[in-house]
Amino acid sequence: MSGFKHPDFSERRKAAQQARTSALEKFKERPAATDPDFAARQAATAETRAAREARTAERKAARLERERAEKEARAAAIAAEAALREANLREEEARELALKAEQKSSRDARYAARKARSR
Repeated sequence: MSGFKHPDFSERRKAAQQARTSALEKFKERPAATDPDFAARQAATAETRAAREARTAERKAARLERERAEKEARAAAIAAEAALREANLREEEARELALKAEQKSSRDARYAARKARSR
């Protein structure tokens, strides 16, 4: 089994030179701005970007509208709950007043009966 062969300086230098050359070739292969297809590709890219931005704005507007509707629904639910609590509180107060009035009339009747017996 052969072991790993460490590259010497010249091999490393040659590999680096090849990497630089390939990067330069890749850069040179890019079309120039005067290329007729370049303008068409740029227009298509701009159109795609505009469509993407429009969709993003549409989604953002829909999200904001949904959040506003949810906020209004929460506020309406809180208001309804507060009104229900207020109604329950008033009903409880009315029952308490009626009970106190009944207890007072019962107490007054007992007092009057006791007075009538003593006479």
